[in-house]
Amino acid sequence: MSKAPNESARTKTSAGAPKPARAWQRMLSGRRLDLLDPSPVDIEIEDIALGLSRVARWNGQTLGEHPFSVAQHCVLVEQLATMFKPQLDRRWRLAALLHDAPEYVIGDMISPFKAALGLDYKDFEQRLERAIHIRFGLPAEVPRWVEQLIKRADRASAFIEATRLAGFSDAEAARFFGRPRGLKGANVDRLLALEPWPAERAREVFLERFRRLG
Repeated sequence: MSKAPNESARTKTSAGAPKPARAWQRMLSGRRLDLLDPSPVDIEIEDIALGLSRVARWNGQTLGEHPFSVAQHCVLVEQLATMFKPQLDRRWRLAALLHDAPEYVIGDMISPFKAALGLDYKDFEQRLERAIHIRFGLPAEVPRWVEQLIKRADRASAFIEATRLAGFSDAEAARFFGRPRGLKGANVDRLLALEPWPAERAREVFLERFRRLG
């Protein structure tokens, strides 16, 4: 029995059509996050805390028994931002704590690799960051002065991590990240004496800071 002229072509096209690539991730909370169009309703702080506590800064090239996690880095940046501006509003401290939250999905890429990937990566990171901000009651984009303060704290943290944990000399770290100024107060010695936390502790401390600020 012969097939209709177009039947074979239709079957081949249907069978041979490539399946669309999966562009979502299942989280342990049960949420399914669309990576191309992230929705605030699919973002949970427990997923963020868990992911960040298991992502290593510096591609894992740090001293200590445990990797230095992004979760611990975020806690340090929030502390530094508050040190630089002691009367900082709680919501901007929360923005500092969440400044690297997209990395619970995309991981921590060192800056040279981000530059190599170009603007598409940055656009994706920014879309996810905006969704995270909206989910937790922050403006999609923080004021410019808050962004600059967080960047200052982030660079100060990078300098401290680089010299204490990642094998950079003081001069080398100053060249890449700038030497931090304005480190003062009773907590300075504790902040500078970095020791990487186990993942579970990093997760718990990150969540504790979020609950205080959220």
